[in-house]
Amino acid sequence: MKILVINSGSSSIKFQLLAMEDETVLASGIVERIGEDEGLVKCTFKPGTADEAVVKQREVIKDHTSGMRLVVDFLTDKKTGVISDRSDIGAIGHRVVHGGEDFHQPTRITPEVMAAVEKNVPLAPLHNPANIDGIKVARELFADVPQVAVFDTAFHQTIPPHAYHYAIPYALYEKERIRRYGFHGTSHKFVAGEYARLVGKPLEQLNLITIHLGNGCSMTAVKNGQSVDTTLGLTPLEGLVMGTRSGDVDPAIHAFLARNCNLDIDAIDNLLNKESGLKGLCGLNDMRDIHDAIAAGDQRAKLALEVQTYRNKKYVGAYMAVLGRVDAIVFTAGIGENDEVVREKTLEGLECFGISMDLAVNDQRIKKPTLLSTSDSKIEIWGIPTNEELAIARETQAVLQK
Repeated sequence: MKILVINSGSSSIKFQLLAMEDETVLASGIVERIGEDEGLVKCTFKPGTADEAVVKQREVIKDHTSGMRLVVDFLTDKKTGVISDRSDIGAIGHRVVHGGEDFHQPTRITPEVMAAVEKNVPLAPLHNPANIDGIKVARELFADVPQVAVFDTAFHQTIPPHAYHYAIPYALYEKERIRRYGFHGTSHKFVAGEYARLVGKPLEQLNLITIHLGNGCSMTAVKNGQSVDTTLGLTPLEGLVMGTRSGDVDPAIHAFLARNCNLDIDAIDNLLNKESGLKGLCGLNDMRDIHDAIAAGDQRAKLALEVQTYRNKKYVGAYMAVLGRVDAIVFTAGIGENDEVVREKTLEGLECFGISMDLAVNDQRIKKPTLLSTSDSKIEIWGIPTNEELAIARETQAVLQK
């Protein structure tokens, strides 16, 4: 079976086509700047092979329907395409950011499922509408192809009530569904499963702390294979320090900014989501630029690194307390896989808890699952590359096989 994975954003469509017999990536690409003066389609065919080919095309892409048609045209191109026509695609898996409390597992898309996803738009107003657009277009273009929704929040639906409730009037949970939901669930579940496979143990017997560090960051406590706590909350703003998101702040900051800085709620929301985090502290949100700035003597860049890794360390300690026994700490995603300094500083000073990193092994980019701890470390430390597209494809295949 060939499965097309779609991640539809407000002005973009990321896609990947996989042959599930051996999980080979046949093509991967992105449609960007949908609805703007000039759009871009980029597709890499047979990536990582001797036959790899990259094709780019610039043109006006007025809407998601036009964008998806271009994806089909690229995949079926007679010269560079990897399928003869759209009927070669056996299933489509969609990333959907928010499933609320309605979805605990990936789900085959039906009218009832679409209605539930739309019901959860208030919980993810920036993401779910774009995900819905992608699903609607794909169902128009591939009317006879089974399609599956894979939810970022689903893995975290095992979090117990004492961990997902906020200490606010209970009626707000009942009426507005305000609670911790968590995100990046597909990534956390994938690397947890990969760790279990690597050590040859059932996931249900393992306790892990998985750390997803990219422009968006989150950490999850996995107990007996299930998420029991995670740093992201009602929205992807809570928790760790991120590229442009603040992470944890005193909730009264909102009122302070409104009263003293004359900011309305939308301006405050924008400030905390798009102007804070690493960017707010030093003006840079790419960790590579931050390291360059530190090397040049920039003290605010150094502060940003210290603030982020200190917050990471606090949550590692908290989740050790939550889990009691920890088998491994797993780093993943763009920063987690590629930044040895962040990994080291996140665990620095935790040797008293039996955590011992092999600094020589850690001094690299993680391109394949790598054990980063010393042989006498009581808790293993791993770097495991995430692969959310493959995870979505696997989930899609599993749903259809059921």
